[in-house]
Amino acid sequence: MELELRHLRTVRAIADAGSLTRAATALGLAQPALSAQLKRIERALGGALFERGRHGVRATALGELVLERTRVVLPAVTELQREAARFARTPRRTADRFRLGGTHGPLLGALVDRLADVAPDAQVTTCTSWSERELADLLVEGRIDFALVGVCGSAAPPGAEHLVWREIATDPVFVMVPDGHPLARRREVELTELADEEWACVPGDGCFGDCFSAACARAGFTPRRMYETDTASLAHLVQVGRAVGLCRATFPATPGITTRPLSGTPLTWRHLLGWHPAARQPDTAATVLALARGAHAGAAARSDSYADWLAARGAPPFHNAAQRVV
Repeated sequence: MELELRHLRTVRAIADAGSLTRAATALGLAQPALSAQLKRIERALGGALFERGRHGVRATALGELVLERTRVVLPAVTELQREAARFARTPRRTADRFRLGGTHGPLLGALVDRLADVAPDAQVTTCTSWSERELADLLVEGRIDFALVGVCGSAAPPGAEHLVWREIATDPVFVMVPDGHPLARRREVELTELADEEWACVPGDGCFGDCFSAACARAGFTPRRMYETDTASLAHLVQVGRAVGLCRATFPATPGITTRPLSGTPLTWRHLLGWHPAARQPDTAATVLALARGAHAGAAARSDSYADWLAARGAPPFHNAAQRVV
């Protein structure tokens, strides 16, 4: 019998389960069938892989050697399968097509607009998701070419071990209040002044919610309620006075809403562009990154509150200080 990958997976399952009975259940096999298969594998490898005892099985010296190799071989084969699938799904004439993924926000539309200017004959498609991890998976699988996402503070981007990520810009997180709110006339707002408010923000699968709760705890209070909803509903909740909202400083001007910085900048948001290193030529990725940074600068230029915040800190207008590898 020639050794196959399924045999290595069987050995791995037995070791992980710690007994033939539990391994058979996990593999959907009868225990006698699994025992017979293990004997065939052991004959192919030249010796016993497990010692059986009252409390289950324990790997022999030969079994430890085989298990050590499976820890290298099985992940490598899995990665090969993913790479092959990604390669098969990636259009070979990549210069004629841009498949963009992004979380909901103004930057994705602005990037599409700029791509249409520089590559008028290219086909541009978009895919949106609340989940940064889902977009990273789509990049790894070759289903999209670029992902425009955001992460809280210094958090690591999703799928960093497989993907290239470049920072577009870092924004402070602002608070959104109705125009008639008493704090709307302030240049900056202390987080403690909002202790009695209800809150609203857009959902995500990163650490932003935890970071916000931690910032509130440092300010001495626990948020009363947090509504997680789409951007349009968030704006409505703020407009009618149901909640105050959290947003990036580049949030576009909206009737009935005033955005104000939080004193001390307790929360920040990093905009990132990601791609798979094998999917794009470096000059194409550099072009898209430059366009994304231009899209952010354009969004920042339309925000008076962001301009005031930068000016108060002596920063150049719409300066993008962070453009590093992450």
